[in-house]
Amino acid sequence: MYSVTVRDHMMIAHSFKGDVFGPAQRLHGATYVVDVEFRRSELDADHIVVDIGLATDVLKRELAHFNLRNLDDVPEFAGRNTTTEFLAHAVYQRIVAAIRRGDLGTAALGVATIRVTLHESHVASGAFEGRLTDPV
Repeated sequence: MYSVTVRDHMMIAHSFKGDVFGPAQRLHGATYVVDVEFRRSELDADHIVVDIGLATDVLKRELAHFNLRNLDDVPEFAGRNTTTEFLAHAVYQRIVAAIRRGDLGTAALGVATIRVTLHESHVASGAFEGRLTDPV
């Protein structure tokens, strides 16, 4: 399996509901380093997995939807705990939608799986991985 990974970051604020979250129930901030890995079994005719420049641009654009926002105020997240794992899936959904719109070019149509990893720190991260053919 071939892969290409692009990276960016986002800064958010949020709070959680539930005793399991302890002090994180209060409003707090997080800065995530975000990796998106595109995988496919065969390279395309140009010998690429996906256009790295387009993937980088799309990731930056999609993260802008969350960057420098209080996620408690984002309507699509109403009543949800925006955990690292949850946010990894939200980013995944936005990347898949971008591929389906053609924003990453034709090479991206051959991508089999995408893995989105949000690094909370140098010791902790959360991820979501899905097949491009799976419903988002």
